Amino acid sequence: MNETMVCAVGRVATQPVYREMASGPSARFRMAVTARYWDREKNTWTDGHTNFFTVWANRQLATNTAASLTVGEPVIVQGRLKVRTDVREGQSWTSADIDAVAIGHDLAWGTSAFRRAGKAEATPSPTQPEPNWETPPQGSAGPVDMAAQHHPEAAVLT
Repeated sequence: MNETMVCAVGRVATQPVYREMASGPSARFRMAVTARYWDREKNTWTDGHTNFFTVWANRQLATNTAASLTVGEPVIVQGRLKVRTDVREGQSWTSADIDAVAIGHDLAWGTSAFRRAGKAEATPSPTQPEPNWETPPQGSAGPVDMAAQHHPEAAVLT
């Protein structure tokens, strides 16, 4: 099946609206994408036309979107473009929606601190710990957990 995948870079225009649906969580927000171009006559960057998209997120992406985004923040959205035409009250309306696959802050404009979301169900733990695949340093008597040297909280006790 052919789909039109897009990557849009812009700003959050409306506060995300979160809903619990029968099929799972859903969130939507409007995104403004403004083209910029170099105006040679004025020797400066100038704003061009602004396109607005309704961005739809589902399941865990919806939950994380509602918890992470606020109006005005720079975002990057990747997803399936859906252009719809409708007739309302005798007038033709066209809307452009993006069914999001990924949403993130645009780090060209600032910083962001990632936090892993809590899982709804526990992940089963492996029956045996993962073996240490690191090569021991020269002169060492045995294997060394390299991850534990840099991140002690990640050490696996056996």
